[in-house]
Amino acid sequence: MIINKNIDGGKGFDWGLASEDYAKYRDIYPEEFYKRIVDLGYCTEGQTVLDLGTGTGVLPRNMYKYGAKFVGTDISENQIKYAKKLSKDMQIDYLVSSAEHLEFPENSFDVITACQCFIYFDKKVVMPKIYKLLKDNGHFLKLSMIWLPYESDIAMESEKLVLKYNPTWSGAGFRRNEPAAPEYSEELFTVENAIAFDIDVLFTRESWNGRMKACRGIDASLTENEIAEFDKEHIGYLKTVPQKFTIPHYATILDLKKRRL
Repeated sequence: MIINKNIDGGKGFDWGLASEDYAKYRDIYPEEFYKRIVDLGYCTEGQTVLDLGTGTGVLPRNMYKYGAKFVGTDISENQIKYAKKLSKDMQIDYLVSSAEHLEFPENSFDVITACQCFIYFDKKVVMPKIYKLLKDNGHFLKLSMIWLPYESDIAMESEKLVLKYNPTWSGAGFRRNEPAAPEYSEELFTVENAIAFDIDVLFTRESWNGRMKACRGIDASLTENEIAEFDKEHIGYLKTVPQKFTIPHYATILDLKKRRL
């Protein structure tokens, strides 16, 4: 259970409770997203990569074909269970651990990634740890891809339903913002690249309903009865939209290079 006064008004959430839907419906990043990372020279053959907050291993599994050696870590044992299941034919190592309590030797990784999870970390603890775990000239990639509710009626209506069942959910109303160096990073890292781009993601009614349930505001924090009520009402709404549709998203890649101190 994660409780952070700055997230959802302090309402606790557990990603492990969302693992089943997460495994089915959160593997949504288009190939363009991964290609942007590779084009920058990261997560490729000969590199060792640590993926923080790996969830069900979405990033390592989808970038495995580019040849890097991946290690994925997550605070949730259930998330790691699904990650291992989905990666059973891949040479990916997984470990249950919070980012704050990782125990690897210093200078272990060429690249460290954190996709859609950096908000949950204690930056004061994690940034120095990332610095120590990276090799000289190593890179930390802070990654995100978030839907744009003000550019999609479907996303906006779905957010309204999440807020109906979970009024303290703070994941609604996202607007574009330029990627910027996080706190506690300035003395340790330099900004090598800060990239932002729009990207459309194709959904069906079923996959969008699953994606919304697998967000922090539903599966990870509501009771079974509340989830069932949301599911019923959301499916009812989605019957009024086309069977297939695209949801505009905003993706960012913040590339921080380890300084020489």
